[in-house]
Amino acid sequence: MPIVLLALAAVMFGLYNVFIKLSADHIQAILGAVVLQFVAAFVGVGLLFYMKHTEAIQISATAKGVWLAVAAGVAIGLVEILTFIIYSRGVPVAVGNPLIIGGSLVVTTGIGVLLLRELLSPLQLFAIVLVIAGIGLLAFEAARNA
Repeated sequence: MPIVLLALAAVMFGLYNVFIKLSADHIQAILGAVVLQFVAAFVGVGLLFYMKHTEAIQISATAKGVWLAVAAGVAIGLVEILTFIIYSRGVPVAVGNPLIIGGSLVVTTGIGVLLLRELLSPLQLFAIVLVIAGIGLLAFEAARNA
């Protein structure tokens, strides 16, 4: 398992959420999401151009791959807008991010196991139950303090 890449992705995703939280009171939610998406697209295009011209990679895609990427883009675009709205309403990033990420873990794990037929070890299943319990505790406390 590429642990360094996983750690880097986790750090970048954490920073992504912190930056959304910090900007949420200073930019309208949809405008913030559009700016974020344009910057992400420019970074992606720049990296694709760099790799194409320095590493001689072959760019390939199927129609199914493109449509699934489009669906992922719609999903993340809506997540970005919702996240801006959530944080602009005063939800602390230390509570909002774990609830969003933890909730997404439940969705992706459920789809992975039920639809994609992925297998989980007993230890992995126990870890997911702990995450669900943590999400429940965070949500309960957040609702109590609201």
